[in-house]
Amino acid sequence: MKNSTPMFPGFHLQTLRRKPRSEAQKLADKLALLQQKSIKQVGEVFDKFIPKALLKPEKDGVMSRRRLFSKENTFWAFFSQILDADGGCKEVIRKLQAYASIKGIAFPSSSTASYCTARKKLDIQTLTDIFEHTTRQQERLSRTGRLNSRRVIVVDGTGVSMPDTAENQEVWPQSAGQQPGCGFPTARICAFFSLTNGALLSYATSNKKCHELRLFRQQWQKFKPGDIFLGDKGFCSYFDMAQLRDQGVDSVVTLARRAPVRSVKSLKKLGTDDLLITWPRPRYSNKPSYSKEEWGTLPEELTLRQIRVTVPYPGFRVQHFYIVTTLLDPVQYPAAEIADLYFQRWDVELFFRDIKTTMGMDVLRCQTPEMIRKEILMNFIAYNCIRQLMSEAAKEADLAVRDVSFKGSLQALRNWEPHLNQAKVSRAERLRLMSDLYEAITDTPIRQRPGRSEPRCRKRRPKNYELMTAPRQKMKVIPHRNNYRASNA
Repeated sequence: MKNSTPMFPGFHLQTLRRKPRSEAQKLADKLALLQQKSIKQVGEVFDKFIPKALLKPEKDGVMSRRRLFSKENTFWAFFSQILDADGGCKEVIRKLQAYASIKGIAFPSSSTASYCTARKKLDIQTLTDIFEHTTRQQERLSRTGRLNSRRVIVVDGTGVSMPDTAENQEVWPQSAGQQPGCGFPTARICAFFSLTNGALLSYATSNKKCHELRLFRQQWQKFKPGDIFLGDKGFCSYFDMAQLRDQGVDSVVTLARRAPVRSVKSLKKLGTDDLLITWPRPRYSNKPSYSKEEWGTLPEELTLRQIRVTVPYPGFRVQHFYIVTTLLDPVQYPAAEIADLYFQRWDVELFFRDIKTTMGMDVLRCQTPEMIRKEILMNFIAYNCIRQLMSEAAKEADLAVRDVSFKGSLQALRNWEPHLNQAKVSRAERLRLMSDLYEAITDTPIRQRPGRSEPRCRKRRPKNYELMTAPRQKMKVIPHRNNYRASNA
């Protein structure tokens, strides 16, 4: 019988009682309650950084159904997993179980199978679009830079390892000097960072056989006219400096693979240890990673500026080094400011430390190349979101972003997450929590110590374990290896 009473749309007319709910409806309500906060609480912090339109369910096919691990929930679960100190898939399941226990609803299974299957269904193009959205947001914050308000992009490369599976070995093979089963696949990453706020703007990946310069050239489109490229001696290349100059991009790199030009052979002496020089076009050979046609488009010579920098601080590897740059005006760009800019290039090592050590991306966890690429993307998305949070907190506290600790921000976020995971938090209470979070992020600025030596070494000795030099099935542990003593002979 059709209900024609608009005042009681949910009642059964014959009994004037509410219709009994089916088991499917009850289960759907429980799932909705479980989804409400247990996975998406981190999203309430970063919701404004990531467009909701990219996380909507698909119209049909994969990720179209509204389940516990829907497209949005799976993304935020993956995001939360990246931020967690443990970083395992089981951590996500334990969060769901803890929340279900608090609410007194059905206890989810301890199996990670459903979550892992949902992660595989996440479209890598969706993650790429989200990452590019975070880079565009960060670019708006880094329009002003260091030298004459020009944006400085610092470039460097690094490596990450991953589980030793046949699929990973095929794409990212281990070092040839290691026995099969004794090493790990290794991926090489070349990344662009904003020197102003540390945001990751672009990246390219390959295996150990690909030089960083090739990965660097894949990302040239990220530069804009007026940018300054800052790199170490690995990026000192006639071809790259000439091509970037034609795009309106200036370069500041360390001299490598060429002898420094002496004063008598320079075009002009601009100041103390500051020379205007020319480089002749290198001869073509089959070794360079560019074609003969590209070599033919290079100018016959390149006018550069060579600055000899003396390091006044003890403990550094060198006492002096040379910088070459296309910033030729000594009045607009004094040598001391260029030297100080290159001194800040060390920040890129700290950016990679934040990603690899603090966030734990140094050793990836996924078993297949497809999931490895998604894991790298999610790490970079999470990193940019934290950087965005740091920028907003620094702006409110009237601090430079460089003075805000990345690790302190991540620690504060991890400890604020459970408090944001409350079902009955009002808007005013949430704003108060976010204000307190910003204050916690900025209440202990990093003490700047210019000239401090940062040697790449470890003081704490590792455990006296053997290295695996043979496959696991053939490896034999030396008996009583810790009981050997040097003979008196």
